[in-house]
Amino acid sequence: MTHPFIILEWLERQLHLHIGTHVTYTWLVMAMLILVAVLVKRNIKTVPTGLQNVLEIAVDGIENMIEETMGPKGKAYFPLIATIAFFILVSNLIALIPGFYPPTANLNTNAAIALTVFSMTHIVGIKEHGIGYFKHFCGPIGWLAPLMIPIELVGHMARPLSLTLRLFGNMYGHEIVLMIFFTLVPFLVPLPLMLMGILVAFIQTFVFMLLAMIYIAGSLEEAH
Repeated sequence: MTHPFIILEWLERQLHLHIGTHVTYTWLVMAMLILVAVLVKRNIKTVPTGLQNVLEIAVDGIENMIEETMGPKGKAYFPLIATIAFFILVSNLIALIPGFYPPTANLNTNAAIALTVFSMTHIVGIKEHGIGYFKHFCGPIGWLAPLMIPIELVGHMARPLSLTLRLFGNMYGHEIVLMIFFTLVPFLVPLPLMLMGILVAFIQTFVFMLLAMIYIAGSLEEAH
């Protein structure tokens, strides 16, 4: 993608580094999340205000969503789901700042998150059900196994691909449109697109988080 100016990309060139823009902005997002967490932790109040209040609402919302989608066992996976949600949301939102590049507009970043969810799904399944987890791939009747196994394998392999491409397509497409309008008409026209970008950032975070919960919840089911 061609950007008029990307701050950290310029800094990479000055320092003669070849890390990759999506990697440096991933580090930036990580640093931002860690900094916010440290600041809130140092000033925790019994009656939350300001940033603490916002974060508590977000954390409570994610926790309730996990419990409703995954059941009581889902609470154990709150750190994973919440980390993914906050990382994707902040990565999406920094796209609205001129000179910043969203890591989620790169296939590598999204594939890494999707493969983490994919791996965790099967790790959880094996942990909960042992070797019996793999019976799920054989179908309800033994003689259907030769048919069901390929179907199940294709279905499971499509999950990380779907997670990766859905997030990448939306964020990459929005980046292209936004950069074009910023280049041609740098003031009034991009404003509606930026408002739409905020909506897209939240929706894509919600969809990714919801699918991750559904996949892991499937591995927790007794049917396996």
